[in-house]
Amino acid sequence: MFEFPRFTATALTRREVLVGACAAVALSAKPALGQQFGPPPHQKGPRVFLDYDQVELDAAYDQSVYEPNLDQIRARFTSNSELVRSRIGQPQRFAYGSTEIEKLDIYRTKLSKASVFVFIHGGAWRSGRAKDYGFLAELFVTAGAHCVVPDFVWVQDAGGRLMPMAEQVRRSIAWVYKNAASFGGDPHYVYVGGHSTGGHLAGVGLTTDWNKDFGLPSDMIRGGVCISGMYDLKPVRLSARSSYVKFDDATEEALSPQRHIGNLQTPLIVAFGTLETPEFQRQAREFAAAVKSAGKPVELIVGDNYAHMEMGESLANPYGLMGRAVLRQMNLARA
Repeated sequence: MFEFPRFTATALTRREVLVGACAAVALSAKPALGQQFGPPPHQKGPRVFLDYDQVELDAAYDQSVYEPNLDQIRARFTSNSELVRSRIGQPQRFAYGSTEIEKLDIYRTKLSKASVFVFIHGGAWRSGRAKDYGFLAELFVTAGAHCVVPDFVWVQDAGGRLMPMAEQVRRSIAWVYKNAASFGGDPHYVYVGGHSTGGHLAGVGLTTDWNKDFGLPSDMIRGGVCISGMYDLKPVRLSARSSYVKFDDATEEALSPQRHIGNLQTPLIVAFGTLETPEFQRQAREFAAAVKSAGKPVELIVGDNYAHMEMGESLANPYGLMGRAVLRQMNLARA
């Protein structure tokens, strides 16, 4: 029969046991704490883009490689959205198009003729729903602005094509401008922002020729915010994302905001975190630099010690990195 060991007078003291246990935990945790996130160790292959080989480029467009708690934060988006709705109420749901997915959520402030912030969600173009981004609505509603979050098709449900998604995002923005007065919004104060692939799609909207394509004022958007997005699709096309996105020359050209800066008619905020993948950092820096070189107003915000999902989450906090910046852009920040 098994017997527990009997301690003698020379047994360890409680303090020594605790010290030893803590040391063991520290030793076992050391490899994880010292882990360098990024591509796995491998033999350098042929260069595919800049100095990246294929393994490195694939990792540079895969957030999970650099942010292991990504799913945890995404789940927090969902749970915090439920909490926000319990405090400020359910959004109004409107259709901006004819298909089932073409609907948007409007979280209304109590003020009339208020500013409107349209948020384009991320999800690698293949996931995400408007309801999971209600967590940021409270910031705007409390500050006196309406918050609109549109749904749009996922790329896998559009035959791998990005153009249907981009067109839906653009039509949702146009709908908000044309219908702002119907829900107490001011069409002269419509702002557009997005995070991750939503940052890319927001960039597409911000560099749209609204007069040519929709018959709307070219300067109808009052301000733009692109958080942790992609602005030139060439390297993305060369990455593993091409396994589920059907890139072609026309898509790459049409949906690369950096190539259409001439259409940008509003002050822009571009932001990234220093713990993001090297490509998401480079894309943001080069997009902001290109806007500046074009003589257009742009602010580049660098989130020290922020990872990708954390940059988006900070938008919900009026004292957070992006929440403070957006409220300031909309002239809603308190002194």
